[in-house]
Amino acid sequence: MGEPQRTDGSAGDVDYAKIGGTYSRYRQPDPIIAAQIHRSLGDVKTVLNVGAGAGSYEPTQCEVTAVEPSASMRAQRPAHLAMAIDAVAEDLPFEDNSFDASMALVTAHQWSDLEAGLSEMRRVTRGRVVLLVCDPALMMDYWLADYIPEVREVEAKRFPPIRRIKAALGGHVDVEGVPVPLECQDGFNEAYYGRPEAFLNKEARLACSSWSLVPSAAVERFVSKLSRDLESGRWDEKYGHLRSQPFFDGPLRLVIGTSA
Repeated sequence: MGEPQRTDGSAGDVDYAKIGGTYSRYRQPDPIIAAQIHRSLGDVKTVLNVGAGAGSYEPTQCEVTAVEPSASMRAQRPAHLAMAIDAVAEDLPFEDNSFDASMALVTAHQWSDLEAGLSEMRRVTRGRVVLLVCDPALMMDYWLADYIPEVREVEAKRFPPIRRIKAALGGHVDVEGVPVPLECQDGFNEAYYGRPEAFLNKEARLACSSWSLVPSAAVERFVSKLSRDLESGRWDEKYGHLRSQPFFDGPLRLVIGTSA
């Protein structure tokens, strides 16, 4: 079982009342990633967004119902999006087959019971269930692991293996890689693969919840080492090619489940 809900209702191991205040400033939907997500949903009229957060990647061409347990994250939803319902994935307050499709984007690792949450999504969805996740088996294949392996180790432990997600979804499941563009507007860790200076910004780091789960001494060591290596040119000697690499194929994955 996962951690209990936090002071503002946050599920999982992070209290977004403490770290989520500027989340929406750094976690804007990237249009290239958005297009891939929306294609995966198909031509639908109604979509459920579970663990909706501030509403990133919600399609605007159909009716979206959002569920989000964190009051801090609900408060950051822009005015043009529907208000989110205070509920959790494991207990969705909807009738069977209520939605054409459902989505859960980088949130399943925060649920207290992955299988229960996916079962609930299946129950209320007539068509596709779309998840945006990270493959923990690929988490260390990124330069950030050379500077602060603690962050990547935390992330690898948090995200469930792809095989477990597929087994819980049942039916037919497709898995797609999600290439990250160089100027990615969504500030998750891989978004800065070619812009390392961004990691020197504390607020940018905290827009990825894993940074709040490692010792402060490790973060201080990271900031000091990266600062030195950027100033000396050592980072660019080893990784400078990434500054012009159009896409980064990292651990980000779309898992698309259809009924059996």
